[in-house]
Amino acid sequence: MKEIPQPRVAGLSALPTRDNEGCWLAVIEATQGTRHKFKYSAESNAFVLSGVLPLGVAFPYDFGFLPSTLGEDGDPLDVLVLADEPLPLGALAPVHIVGVIEAEQRDKGARRAKRNDRLLAVTEPSHAYRQCRALTDLAHNVLDEIERFFVGYNQAKDVRFTPLARRGRRAAERLVRCGQRRFGERRAAAD
Repeated sequence: MKEIPQPRVAGLSALPTRDNEGCWLAVIEATQGTRHKFKYSAESNAFVLSGVLPLGVAFPYDFGFLPSTLGEDGDPLDVLVLADEPLPLGALAPVHIVGVIEAEQRDKGARRAKRNDRLLAVTEPSHAYRQCRALTDLAHNVLDEIERFFVGYNQAKDVRFTPLARRGRRAAERLVRCGQRRFGERRAAAD
């Protein structure tokens, strides 16, 4: 049986998940208001354009990943970042996690769905979102719209995205710890 090469773990993907002050760190791959989705490539240590949203659709907030984590889909854990203004592509933003939208997705032709949760976070510091410390601090309709965005975003790629539940900070941080463990295991296997 042919051995499958392990992806190289380097660059932004391998930065710490937290800073010295205890804030989580988010790497931005799509800026609020843009139609362009970039994906960080550890191989080239650059951001590669991976998709363009249809006309009339844009990212509602900044979107990226937490470094040194891996989700069940094999990519770093996704995070939607609420910030006072759009953050530039590649920015490393200190954030606090407020919750998670647990979800599964099924790629076209896939036999089964896989988990692909979306962490929700707020930049630290923030004026506009200073009071947002928990998922319940976000308006219910905002969470509905975020879920609809991800359903439509994935539908445009012929992927079925199904929100399963909304959970608070503790559940989100458990998910991050699990993602850090997966990252460590993959890194150890690559060494």
